[in-house]
Amino acid sequence: MRTTWIVSADAGRARIFAESDPQQPYEEVEDMVSPNARARDIDINTDRIGTTAAGQSIHNTGGATPNKQYEPAQTPEQHDASLFAKQICATLLKGAQEKRFAKLVLVAEPKFLGVLRGELDKQLQPLVEFELNKDYSHSNAQQLREQLQAAKAKA
Repeated sequence: MRTTWIVSADAGRARIFAESDPQQPYEEVEDMVSPNARARDIDINTDRIGTTAAGQSIHNTGGATPNKQYEPAQTPEQHDASLFAKQICATLLKGAQEKRFAKLVLVAEPKFLGVLRGELDKQLQPLVEFELNKDYSHSNAQQLREQLQAAKAKA
């Protein structure tokens, strides 16, 4: 029987389940939590003036000037989500390389599903059998199975 891994995730938590037999309950393989998901905002972010602030500009004209370390605008939450998606994808890639699964199902909160898709390795992309843009990361294995079966029946 071919094993399928089911990833149920949002930007703060990801649970990976394995299904080898459709008649058996899902087996939890991994429960991952984003390091910043439970941290306080004040511990993660800073309000310190950066090098591109207007008062810090090299010409002191009042306008901000980008420096060589310029990065595109991204909120701290988006950055954390991207890092967490990379961590999830690294776990999935390792599992695929160890031949622990043959198919992959992604169930994630809509915004995070897009981030997760963007971080998927080229080796993992052909393994994705089904995607569902719903947040069931806090559902138990049986509830997740029921929701997936209902979604697959509609598709």
